[in-house]
Amino acid sequence: MTNCETCPDFIFPLIADVYYAISDSTAYGTISKTWVLDKTVLCNIEPTSGLNKQDIKPVRGVYERSELLSGRVKTDIRKSSREIDNAFSNVIVTNIRDINDNEIYVETSGPRSGKSTIYEIASQTPFLNPFNSIDYYSIVLRRSENQGVDV
Repeated sequence: MTNCETCPDFIFPLIADVYYAISDSTAYGTISKTWVLDKTVLCNIEPTSGLNKQDIKPVRGVYERSELLSGRVKTDIRKSSREIDNAFSNVIVTNIRDINDNEIYVETSGPRSGKSTIYEIASQTPFLNPFNSIDYYSIVLRRSENQGVDV
């Protein structure tokens, strides 16, 4: 991490990997996505306010917590390193980790057991400073229902 763009500090203490989809369609019209690691971003991500009744829902007899994370990132994560704009549905965020490379959010069961949780972007809003330039982007991340994605 010699690049200052990826050096955590007290405002952005975490780093995360951003993947973009390359879509392809088969002869039958089925669309498949291949996820490609594009960049690592600085962030400050934490769970949204405390656990409430709506966070827990029964799924096939098992209680599952719907996890939302909120925070901020320095750059627009919809824009790839090649300056290509992507739709929210073509961006995933995973491998959220601290300065010592410890993964913060890890799956404990299912196809990604022991691996970093995959998140989709629920929203992203620019935050303007007093000089009307973008300081950072506020984001809300939603745990992907498809943790079986190959990244």
